[in-house]
Amino acid sequence: MTSMSTKARGTGAAGTSVLPEVPDPSQVAPKDARQLSRLFFERLATLEEGTAEHQYARGTLIEMNMSLVRYAAGRFRSRGPEEMEDIVQVGMIGLIKAIDRFELSREAEFTSFAIPYIVGEIKRFFRDTTWAVHVPRRLQEARVQLAKATEELQSRLGRLPTDRELSELMSLPEDEVREARLAANGYNSSSLDATIGGSTDGEAVLQDFIGTEDAALELVEDFHSLAPLIAALDERDRQILHMRFVEELTQAQIGEHLGVSQMHVSRLLTRTLARLREGLLTLQ
Repeated sequence: MTSMSTKARGTGAAGTSVLPEVPDPSQVAPKDARQLSRLFFERLATLEEGTAEHQYARGTLIEMNMSLVRYAAGRFRSRGPEEMEDIVQVGMIGLIKAIDRFELSREAEFTSFAIPYIVGEIKRFFRDTTWAVHVPRRLQEARVQLAKATEELQSRLGRLPTDRELSELMSLPEDEVREARLAANGYNSSSLDATIGGSTDGEAVLQDFIGTEDAALELVEDFHSLAPLIAALDERDRQILHMRFVEELTQAQIGEHLGVSQMHVSRLLTRTLARLREGLLTLQ
C-alpha cells in the first residue's frame, strides 16, 4: 500500500471521521483499498456535494478502485491494445456510477457491488458501438477510406471504379481493397424478416435458416450476472433464497425454520427478488 500522510483532510464535525490524505490513490493495493474505501464512503455520506472535501473523497475513491476496472476489462483482453483503452475508459464510467450509488447500509462489499456496474457499462459499449460482425481495426479504417475513394472515382469516371483503380488511389494492394470491401459487409446487419432472393410473396426469410435460442446458454449468463448481486445480500436473505429455490421449501416451512410468520417470509422474498430484478435491469 502506498504511504499515507498523517495530515488530516478537512476539520470534520464532532464524532465525524476525518479523511487521511492518500498521496497516490492509484497505487493503493486492492486489499488496503477495500479497507480505506469504507472509511471514505462513511465520510462521503456526510459531506455536501460540490464541496472541496466531497470532491476529494469521491476522487480518491475512484482512483483507489481503478484496479476493479482493470480486472473487469481483463475479460476482454482478446480485443487488442487499441480497443482495450476504450474498454477501460468505459469501465471507469461504470465505476463512477457504482461509487455514486453505493450505500454502506447495504452491508455488502463495494467490490461485489461495483463489478456488475463496470461489466454492464462495457457490455453496453459493445452493444451500441461495435460492428454487426467484428473485424480487425485496420479493415474498419480501410472501409472508411474505400467509401471515400469509391465516391470520388465514381463521380470522376461516371461509373463504379474497378479494384485496380481503387488500389491506385488508396495506395493499397488490390487484395487489401477486396478484403476491405468484404469486411464492409460486417458493418450493417440485415433484418431477420428480409427475404431471400427477392420480395416475392411466400419467399423464405432469413429467420427460417437460423437456429433457435438455447435457453440453457441464456441461463449461464443470468447466473453469472446474479452471483455478485446475491453475494451483496445479507445472510438471512441468502438463506431464505437457498431454502426456497434450492431446498424447495414452502414459505410456511421457511417461516417455521426461522421462527417467523409465513406472511413475513413472503414479504422478505418479494423484497429480495425485486432487488435482484432491479440489479439485473441495470446491467442490460
